[in-house]
Amino acid sequence: MEYANLLLEKRSPLAVVTLNRPKVLNALNVATLAELDAVFHDLALDDTIRVVLLTGAGERAFAAGADINELAALSSEDGQPFALRGQSVLRFIETLGKPVIACIRGFALGGGCELAMACTFRLAADDARLGQPEVKLGVIAGYGGTQRLPRLVGRGTALKMLLTGGIIDSAEALRIGLVDEVVPAADLMTRAESLAREIAANAPLALAETLRAVDEGIDFPLDLALLRESVRFGHLCGTQDKDEGTQAFLAKRPAAWKGV
Repeated sequence: MEYANLLLEKRSPLAVVTLNRPKVLNALNVATLAELDAVFHDLALDDTIRVVLLTGAGERAFAAGADINELAALSSEDGQPFALRGQSVLRFIETLGKPVIACIRGFALGGGCELAMACTFRLAADDARLGQPEVKLGVIAGYGGTQRLPRLVGRGTALKMLLTGGIIDSAEALRIGLVDEVVPAADLMTRAESLAREIAANAPLALAETLRAVDEGIDFPLDLALLRESVRFGHLCGTQDKDEGTQAFLAKRPAAWKGV
């Protein structure tokens, strides 16, 4: 499938999705969100893909927020469906069942920062700049920013960012836990691919169940979360991949995962 606003490269076991609107700093308009939804649904069904890298074209931005022309045209009746649509796309990415690594160069602002937060990991180049400046436009973060940011960095730190609309650099983002790693810009994609291949070498069913267990359990009472973990552990004990993994370990050979 051809995309007008994205690039998709599949290099099994990896896929690279690139937001491709560099002239507008990869702003997330409605059409781009629709293509993100389509491409990630495709990747969810592709068993040859185990890890996804998400980045932005050019050197200036991962994604510099929503399309302001579209935002300016929204009425009170339009606003909630607009937010819900973006939330739905980002939640699908977040719950893909495969790790998604945000590779951030330049600006990740507003919806761009929210998109990065919906990913499993955030690797930032040393030139990255992140923020939620929606209050400067008279609105709030609407694609999950008011919810994911406090979960990542804590209530007070999140509120400082959300209420000032300030932009922070990659070093500060790493300090507060908004990004997981900072690397030189020239090394960003190489480092992301290295991490992705390290993850992809592991059992795909175990990766998916780990992601689900963490996502599901983080808001559960601990006793219930532990019970759900035991259910998922029990399920995996009946898979061919568990048999293969344990046998490969005992035989001191690489495992040949089948995803069953």
